[in-house]
Amino acid sequence: MSVEQLIAVAAGEQEADLVLKGGKVVNVFSGEIYESDVAIHGNRIAGVGSYSGKVHLDVQGKYVCPGLIDGHVHLESSMVSVPEFARVVVPLGTTTVVVDPHEIANVMGAEGILFMLKASKYNPMNVFVMLPSCVPATDLETAGAELKAVDLFPFLSDKWVLGLGEMMNYHGVITRSEDVMDMLKIADGRRIDGHAPGVTGLRLNAYVAGGIKSDHESVSLEEAREKLRVGLHVMLREGSASRNLLDLLPLVTERNADRFIFVTDDKHPGDLLSEGHVNHMLRLAVANGVEPALAVKMATLNAAEYYGLEKIGALAPGYYADVAVLEDFKSCRAAFVLKSGEIVAKDGVPDYELAGGYKLPLRSSVNVRALSSESFAIPAGDTAANVIGLVPGQITTEWLREKVRSKNGFVVADTTKDVVKVAVIERHHASGNIGLGLVKGFGLKQGAFASSVAHDSHNIIVVGVDEADMLCCVACIDEMQGGLCVCAGGKVVESLPLPIAGLMSMEPMTHVRDKLEKLNASLQRLGIGTTDPFTVASFLALPVIPKLKVTDQGLIDVENLRRIALFST
Repeated sequence: MSVEQLIAVAAGEQEADLVLKGGKVVNVFSGEIYESDVAIHGNRIAGVGSYSGKVHLDVQGKYVCPGLIDGHVHLESSMVSVPEFARVVVPLGTTTVVVDPHEIANVMGAEGILFMLKASKYNPMNVFVMLPSCVPATDLETAGAELKAVDLFPFLSDKWVLGLGEMMNYHGVITRSEDVMDMLKIADGRRIDGHAPGVTGLRLNAYVAGGIKSDHESVSLEEAREKLRVGLHVMLREGSASRNLLDLLPLVTERNADRFIFVTDDKHPGDLLSEGHVNHMLRLAVANGVEPALAVKMATLNAAEYYGLEKIGALAPGYYADVAVLEDFKSCRAAFVLKSGEIVAKDGVPDYELAGGYKLPLRSSVNVRALSSESFAIPAGDTAANVIGLVPGQITTEWLREKVRSKNGFVVADTTKDVVKVAVIERHHASGNIGLGLVKGFGLKQGAFASSVAHDSHNIIVVGVDEADMLCCVACIDEMQGGLCVCAGGKVVESLPLPIAGLMSMEPMTHVRDKLEKLNASLQRLGIGTTDPFTVASFLALPVIPKLKVTDQGLIDVENLRRIALFST
């Protein structure tokens, strides 16, 4: 299709390939909703007005919106491959995502980023990439790779790469760390996403002065307001572990709405399948008083303009024909979804076929040195132990001091006090590193469970009452080359293989959801009372969230960024 042809169709001199007839067009430029046709020619919108075409699609009474955009997502958290993720979210109206492959990069480095770029091709969804800027996140854990500015720089020539992903090392920005300064320099005018939980005042000014342009970590209205005032685009997050949309919505007005972007950050299979994706955020926003056209703008145009994505995020002449036709704003259910002018979903069901030859080679990512039950033995101490205390509904933890049980000079689990063992096993380099600790709050009475999803370095984390069951779990994950496992009585009870970097499955998302439900059900039978225990456990290894965590290097005092002994005072 030539520009001349598009102009001719726009002028009504030629028939369009496809006309969406009689729908209510949501105009994100003017903030209006009005009845009109939308003419599509080739992969572009020719015009909005009164048109005739070779094919007419009746959308009478429905809302014709730009394709929805997720402005920041770690796709790995869906636990499925890129094509499978697309098959779930495209029928919900999503036609563009901006991913930060931070998780797979921590496992596989540049190879992981390249894998995600290749896996994103030939799907009816734009997948843009923000390069992971903090691999590893800290030096208090062992990641599978280390990425410096020189490693990331070559990716910036790829048209699908937009800039630097969330700069979690805000301390490094503020103190002008050499490595961080190198990262900021290679961005060279491109977008740099932020990650600055609780950073305020002059420290926030210093962080933003480094070139950071957004933040998705605000949890209160006042925090978001301060970040808005210093020029940051505020990403309104509604994921699985963190849900901040409703807390921050009161800050949105017609005058400042162009500074807000809908993002999911991390969303798990069960929530994607039961709640939805960006359409869920749209539904929540409208239900809580946001005008529909304004809510659609935050779900589309704002992200496109922030990232400099031309010709997407709106329904206007010359824009790509990425369209979500919604039944209404109460359900935000998509009747039709179009990508580049082609219908790719109808009534919530995919309507496309993938190009063949998708399978991509990827090396093994689980390399564990031989272990035994004794690997989990903890010599008893003379003082109270430092115990990680779970905080319901939060990824922060308490720092508890507890007298613990011992037998024959070694610490043993005490289910009467809900204190069990936790271990993190380095799984990238077969170094033999094992960090050991104790955790309170899971309710586990017997057995063990483990996962190769453990933020941010994704070593194997295992929680258990019995050392033999802990060993059983680790052996199962090693054999599966990544995944989740529950063991009891020395046998595997349930498991879920995640062979893509130990993070993602090749199976359909419904299969992954069903297996997760079985894993969680088996843990309930073993005494677990915590909601989503695998997710809770995965954040026990994250040494940038207070207060006490455990990595393959041992117990970590997060607030002082130091390693401590189990029985230190």
